[in-house]
Amino acid sequence: MRQRENLATAPATVAFIDIAGFSAIADIYGDAAALDVLEVFESMVRDALSGYDPPIKWIGDEAMLSFPDPDTAIQVIGPLLQACREEPRLPLTRTGLNHGPVVRREGDLFGSTVNVAARIAALASPGQLLATRLVAEAAVARGILVRDLGMVALRSVAGEVPLYEIELAPSADPAWIDPVCKMHAPYSSYRRAAPEGRWFCSPQCEEAYRRSPQTYEVPR
Repeated sequence: MRQRENLATAPATVAFIDIAGFSAIADIYGDAAALDVLEVFESMVRDALSGYDPPIKWIGDEAMLSFPDPDTAIQVIGPLLQACREEPRLPLTRTGLNHGPVVRREGDLFGSTVNVAARIAALASPGQLLATRLVAEAAVARGILVRDLGMVALRSVAGEVPLYEIELAPSADPAWIDPVCKMHAPYSSYRRAAPEGRWFCSPQCEEAYRRSPQTYEVPR
């Protein structure tokens, strides 16, 4: 394979944010419903980035964002994730952040920093933000709750990576996450009694789970 020499790189904090239950929404409620959800999410991302660079690109329901440093990323993504949690039309999101050198080419980003950020986002649970050390340190400096998850293996990434969970939005309660579409029950409406069994946002999701629970169970 031909090696490029003197490839220009610059530091960036790369973020991937996606809609955890998007595929299930399309399967169960139809493409029109999924598109409605995506348009709400896109609008919220655009609003959060007002005054900053627009998304690098959209990959289906996933936004790829870039910031000059971890602190700026936290300043922008924090309010965005909180707004997403408060939006009743959106399922939970999954987010991964990584800071390091990137290659810029024709408006896109390339390099191992980008690849690791994408793998981190894919590893995140619904409602979770995972990040590498420099991003976690910036969060700690702002007084944000950070949990050290230790060294974690990422798919197609050599070696293990130190990962951290950053609580930029309220933690998702697994008891109130629809296992199908990943909607999260509003706290005020569903905290009146302890849940019994799984919570579903609708009869359609409950029926989909009843027909094929293995499709929606998350391996642990």
